[in-house]
This record gives sequence, C-alpha cells and structure tokens, in this order.
Amino acid sequence: MPCTTILVGKKASYDGSTMMARNDDSGAGGYTPKKFTVVKPKEQPGKYKSVISNAKIDLPDDPMQYTCVPNAVEGEGIWAASGINAAGVAMTATETITSNERVQGLDPCLDASLKKGGIGEEDLVVLTLPYIKSAREGVVRLGSLLEKYGTYEMNGIGFADKDEVWWLETIGGHHWIARRVPDEAYVVMPNQMGIDMFDLDDALGAQKEHMCSSDMREFIEKGHLDLSISEGFNARYAFGSHEDADHVYNTPRAWYMERYLNPHTYYWDGPTADYRPDSNDIPWSLIPEKKITEEDIKYLLSSHFQGTPYDPYASYGDPSMRGAFRSIGVNRTDFMSLLQIRPDAPAIQWVAFGSNVFNVMVPMYVNINEVPKFLGTCDADVSTDSFYWNSRLIGALANASYKTSLNLIERYQLKVHGKCHEIINRYDEELKNAKAGAAVKISEKANNETAKMVQEETRKVLNQVLKEASNVMKNSYARSDA
Repeated sequence: MPCTTILVGKKASYDGSTMMARNDDSGAGGYTPKKFTVVKPKEQPGKYKSVISNAKIDLPDDPMQYTCVPNAVEGEGIWAASGINAAGVAMTATETITSNERVQGLDPCLDASLKKGGIGEEDLVVLTLPYIKSAREGVVRLGSLLEKYGTYEMNGIGFADKDEVWWLETIGGHHWIARRVPDEAYVVMPNQMGIDMFDLDDALGAQKEHMCSSDMREFIEKGHLDLSISEGFNARYAFGSHEDADHVYNTPRAWYMERYLNPHTYYWDGPTADYRPDSNDIPWSLIPEKKITEEDIKYLLSSHFQGTPYDPYASYGDPSMRGAFRSIGVNRTDFMSLLQIRPDAPAIQWVAFGSNVFNVMVPMYVNINEVPKFLGTCDADVSTDSFYWNSRLIGALANASYKTSLNLIERYQLKVHGKCHEIINRYDEELKNAKAGAAVKISEKANNETAKMVQEETRKVLNQVLKEASNVMKNSYARSDA
C-alpha cells in the first residue's frame, strides 16, 4: 500500500510512550472500507491460507488476543494492518517500500500471480502479532517467515513494546534487515527504502541495535551491493531506489515531516538548504527539537505541505508549484492508526478513517472483548452508521467547499481530540484503582463513551459541511424566489 509511517522512541515522546503511526492508503483511484476489531484466540486460524498467493502456513496453537483494522469487505484477504496484542506489543504492516535492479536480480520477489506461496501485506499481522511478547520477538518471527516462505513485494514493518521500537525492511524475495529506533529519536518512512547507516557486525553478532538475515554479508558481497566509500555500510545505497519518481512521490514527504519536527536543526528551504524535497540523503532518524505528541503525529499524517509553495489548497505563491508533490494526507487514505504503548497506563490504539485532512482520530483501549459498533461496523455501501463512511463523506464534502468548511473541520478536530483526552484521563484514573477482573468492562465503557461522543460530533459536522458544499455548487444563484 502507498502509505506513510512515523515511529517514535520512548524518550522522544511527551509521556514516555513508544508510538508508531501509519496512513494506510489505497492505490490510485481506489478506496477500501476498513473497520476496527478485536480478534480472540478462538477466532485465530490454526491453518492459514492467503488469498493473493495461496500460501499455506501452519500456525502455533497458542495465539494471543489482538486488535486490528482489517478490510471490511471480503474478497482480497484479511489485511489486518495494525494492532496491539494482549502482551502489549504493537505491529504495523506495511509500508510499501522500494528496491533496485541489483537486489531483484540477486533475490527476486516471488510472482504472486503464480499462486505458489509467498507472504505479503495481506498476511503479516495475522501470522506474527498473536505470537510475540516483545518487539524484538516480532522481528525474529517475521524474519524467519520471510526466509522460509519468501515475499512477492517490498515492505517495511514496525514493532513496538513499552521499551523498544524496531523497523524491519524486506530485501528482495527472502532477505531482510531491521534496526532499532533510538529511544531519543523518531523515524519517518515515505514509501521508500529508508534505513541508512547499518551495522552489519552488530546485526550478525550481539544484535543490540541491528538484525538481519543470517547470510546478509554473503548476499551483499555476492551482488557487490555495498556502494559506500568511507562512511560505513549504507543500507539505503545498497538496497534502495534512486529514481526521479522518488523526488515527486517519496522524498518530499520525509523532507516535510523532518522540517516540521526539526525546523532549526538544518536549513530546509532555499538554494542553500541542507536538505530539499528531492534530496536522496534525508536522515532516517533524528532527535526532535521538542517532544512529540499524538497531535503532532496526526498533523503530520494529515499534511499537504502547508506553509510551502507545494500545498494544493494554497491561494498564494506560484500556481504551477501547487500539488507538485504527493501529499502525506491524500484523498485515498483508508485509515490511520496510532499505536501508543504507554509506560504507566494501558495501551491505546488511536484510529481514524478517510482522508486525514478532514477527519478525527479516536483513542480505543485495547484490553477489550468487543468494539463500539460505530467503529466496528462497515460494509461496501455508503452509510451514516459507520465511522468509516461518515469520515469519507465529510472529506469529500469539505474538500469541495474547502474555504468555507476548513474552519468547521478545525473546530471539529479540536473539540473531539480534546474530549478524547478528557475521557482517557478520567478512565486512566479509574483503571488504576480497578479491582481484579474489572479492567475489561471499564475499558469497554470508556470506548463506548468515546464512540458515542465522536458519533454525535461527526453527525453535527457532516450536517454543516453538507450545507457549505451545497452553497458552492456550480448552479447556485443568489436571488431567492420570494
């Protein structure tokens, strides 16, 4: 999927959480209805079969419960996408990434159309998340699956627990590398092979900060993949792409996100900029200039290059530059999920549907047996009964009436996110003092209260933006009949 990912280490976040967030975007011209759900151990298959590649995999008999955001309509597989398991481990899968001809010539991705196996984005969460008790275990399990079954696509996958965040990138059909996100840093990933400097000695030895396929050194030597001259092994040079298309589709997103979180660390604009939208060497990770909040992440994953000449909604600057680059918050985002593993409170999965420019994100406790109907119900037909379809409708209408609806969207986002924090703060205190066995019911009560509030506020803003969109129809006329 053409997505955008942000990873945040525990010392870089405002409350000591590890955080991972990703926009899940459909391909051009496509839209995939999604829903939030919880999968119980008895619902997890023992024998898994993928739809796309026909892979058949026997799974362990001790799965844990986990949340996820699967496709709401059957047909192309589960696509569980993003979730947190009962051990407090989070996983997001996947960020579609790039490769190069030398890698594909050495270890080609499998051909899924042959239906002879291989795993991909459709499968990864179901095969991995129910069976891991740490982020590190997630890397090890998924790495072993990739080596055994192979993959038909290049993907980046994130794992987090309360202490660590790891990022794994597939290399060709059967190889992979993974690097731990520094505790004090964040990582941005825009549909491109991202890991830059990589310590092979650590990855093949102590594995403190790096891991990889067991034959990675031989793989690199065989294909003469190491292009570094003096600065150590650069994985992005070796395994990644360096195409002109990256400068329109990928690198500008990394530039914008790091420009926002580190505005004074480097020069980002002008002819003497350290990094430009078309730079190939934008850092994989940086230490932010201030600690990162959930709202920072939501803003970035909603962004369309505000404050730059490239904003497609801008009414300033050179018109020829508007929309020059692929925005982060695009029309075809199906959902956004922010996985927050907190150090002294229960884990939360924030969920938003539709185009992030116009939606709100909702925090859900994950220690639950059922999800609110508003988030967990969705089908192929447009309906005002589901959060997904409400969000899609609001986005389309507000986009059509952007100038008059923007203030309505901003008020909606501020009000909902403020109320969400208030509800979470209140129920966090209740959960601290809860008797044994009561946490699930309290968490479900909190989720239902949040969903009820969001449904009401969403109904209100849908009414408002429908009116504004109607007022700017091409056939509008100022004179009334009377």
